[in-house]
Amino acid sequence: MPLRRSILSRIVILHIVAVIVAAFVLRSVLHWSLIEDVEKLQLSTMARQIDMFARHLKPPSAGGWTLRLPAGVRDQYSDAYGRYRYAIIDDAGAVIFSSSGSKTPLFAVDPNATGLVPHRAPTPRGGVTIAGASARRDIGGHPVWIQVAEELSHRDVIVDDVLANFLQQVVWIIVPVLLLLLGADIVIFRLAFRPLHRASDRARHISPTRLDVRLPTADMPPEILPLVEAVNGALDRLERGFRTQREFAADAAHELRTPLAILRARIETLPQSEASLALGRDVENMSRIVGQLLDATELETVLIDPDAIADLHEVCVEIAEFIAPLALKRGKSIALTCADDRPVLVKGNAEMIRRATRNLVENALHHTPEGTTIEIVVDPAGAVSVIDNGDGVPLADREAVFQRFWRGSPHSGGGAGLGLSIVRKIVDAHHGSITVTDAPGRGAMFTMRLPAA
Repeated sequence: MPLRRSILSRIVILHIVAVIVAAFVLRSVLHWSLIEDVEKLQLSTMARQIDMFARHLKPPSAGGWTLRLPAGVRDQYSDAYGRYRYAIIDDAGAVIFSSSGSKTPLFAVDPNATGLVPHRAPTPRGGVTIAGASARRDIGGHPVWIQVAEELSHRDVIVDDVLANFLQQVVWIIVPVLLLLLGADIVIFRLAFRPLHRASDRARHISPTRLDVRLPTADMPPEILPLVEAVNGALDRLERGFRTQREFAADAAHELRTPLAILRARIETLPQSEASLALGRDVENMSRIVGQLLDATELETVLIDPDAIADLHEVCVEIAEFIAPLALKRGKSIALTCADDRPVLVKGNAEMIRRATRNLVENALHHTPEGTTIEIVVDPAGAVSVIDNGDGVPLADREAVFQRFWRGSPHSGGGAGLGLSIVRKIVDAHHGSITVTDAPGRGAMFTMRLPAA
């Protein structure tokens, strides 16, 4: 199975590569800086040594040239110490004084050179082992060349000075480089993930009511663009499927209304009997199911205006007046309880809230026995409760009753299990809540709470 790496892991790997490259570049810069410091310090040290030899060199007299070095300097340039060398050459090219007995110049003398002249002396194998400098000085009117040299294999003499100077400079090199690298990382991550963040923000708006939303393809990285286009294509097919399904349910419900109305009219012309009454109840239940199918289909596309306001008291009055004749026909009654007649304003679509309340009352009408009352209670805080006198809802089924097509017992009749699921969808669309509890005495109490306006 091939190893799949996330975009973040890829960026981290690239970041590691960038750090490694930066480390090599930084090492080269620091090495170059160190070499420059060492060479400058070395030349400065040799210039001071040449000046020291010039101070202790006396011009020729009756006894010739004289060089009186301090004891410490004389020991430092001795053959036994073997670290430093010197040679003093007159204008004729003859070696006057030397740290070795060979009496040969340390380096070739260039008569036209001025100032401090650095030197490198190769070994017979080609490696550089001796570093030195030459300078022309006038001693009592006599020009001489003073040469000093150092064995590079003993460079630890100046290590402390080099480190002290180097550590002061390296901080001002490393800190800016790391800060620049950190800033580059932030910019790289932001630029790399910006199209993905835009696509994620757009994807959050996709829902059954907003299937027209598509992921943006502008500025999408080529590696991710095929995936985004495939997702958009899947959303196109899904939208067509949803639209076909909604249209089929709506068309079927509309087509059923007409034959049901004709069937109801024909049943009403039949002589009163137990069979005709039973047929009338069946037609009413079928009409209710058809209406619920239409409601469920419409809920798939409904959008709630966040500024819409509904009067919960007015809605409950309309529902009570609408259901009362049907309840009386079945030997039941409707009671509406409200603290006062003032409006109870809530945020939401009045028609959708009306449908939810009607489904709650129809559900109570189906479950409450004859000779009892269905009570609608309006709470000024923005809630409405529907209380019946049925058998109640067991504690274990109080969440399942809001599922689509859930009917509790397979032998229960009179409905398709759509009413309470429609109520839940409407309440969720309004960012409210719906609960079921035991009513005082016997029965169930469904309480729908909506955000107060």
